[in-house]
Amino acid sequence: MQSEPIVVSPNCPLRDAIAIMNDCRVGALIVSNSDGGLAGIFTERDLLKRVVNAPVGWHDRAVSEWMTVKPHTVGPDVGWDVAVDMMDRLRVRHLPVIEAGLVIGILSTRLLMRRQTEFLNQQVAQRTRELRLANDELLARDSEQTYNLRAAGRFQTRLLLPNTPPVWPELQWGLHYAPLDHLGGDYYDIAHPEPDLLGFLIADASGHSIAAAMVAIMSRTAFSAVANRMTSPGQVLTEMNNRLQGLADERFVTAFYAVLDRRTQTLTYANAGHPYPLRWVAKTGEVQALGAQGFMLGIMPEEQYREKTVQLAPGDRLCFYTDGLIEARNEIGEAFGTERLEACVATHGSESAESLTGQIMTWQRAFRGGQALSDDVTLVVAELCN
Repeated sequence: MQSEPIVVSPNCPLRDAIAIMNDCRVGALIVSNSDGGLAGIFTERDLLKRVVNAPVGWHDRAVSEWMTVKPHTVGPDVGWDVAVDMMDRLRVRHLPVIEAGLVIGILSTRLLMRRQTEFLNQQVAQRTRELRLANDELLARDSEQTYNLRAAGRFQTRLLLPNTPPVWPELQWGLHYAPLDHLGGDYYDIAHPEPDLLGFLIADASGHSIAAAMVAIMSRTAFSAVANRMTSPGQVLTEMNNRLQGLADERFVTAFYAVLDRRTQTLTYANAGHPYPLRWVAKTGEVQALGAQGFMLGIMPEEQYREKTVQLAPGDRLCFYTDGLIEARNEIGEAFGTERLEACVATHGSESAESLTGQIMTWQRAFRGGQALSDDVTLVVAELCN
């Protein structure tokens, strides 16, 4: 409230009352008796209501003739929201504040709105400070989480991926590994069940990020436990499947595992629901899918994985990949697909393993345009040298 309202006596001429209102820039005057009691209130509304039909000489009339007698009042303890509601309901703009029969202040809509604005500004400032503090905490937590995820990603890469491809003179490699997040569900691994046998596994735990990474680590642990003592790709996948039962919750792992015999250059392989790798045949330029059937790992107990064997020749290329490569989409939602992948391999199959890997990713990026990936992408190309 305005704690020192402007007070005039009932005998104050209207001329003087209006001058006081103009000079003090107020919209109401308290009209008080000599004992300090409230006689009435004179407002701009009182003036406008009577001045149109006022007789000549009205300026000299006493303010008591035009004031509002017995105006609505409030006590000093009333809340501003209650006062605003009263003004709205009673259709008044000013409320004298009365305590023990004496006028101690006045409330006006202008004053209440200013106080309300100040209060709202304070609330906004307080909320802004709280939001800024909460945001700073979230940023700090996010920074810590990002740091931990990056560290976990580096650990996962060291744990899941071979440091370098196997050094066999007859093999050259091209590699592309790109998890969608810091942690991914894709991985590949190498085994040496016998000196002249090389096992190659590529696998994909469903989803991505932390949950997929944990399943991938369990899968890799299962592979490491059996791959170096078994020469049969089908038996390796069967053992991995048995070890993953009940460990991956509702998640699953797709995997393709092949064993290359360097003495005969035969490739024996088995598949657990993984996209078919491609073979570029150097002699004919043909692209063949290394198809084999088998259920995904960790879902079906006692699943048996059938094997197939293909005779390779010097100059052949083998292209292993996860579904993130072919399921990448362009702006209209069309998938890159196996047909485009096969076309790229057919076009650039004669190039080195590293170059062919680069060409495949270039084709895929050009197809996607500005569309972001939605899954991890792993691509491994093996070249049998002449």
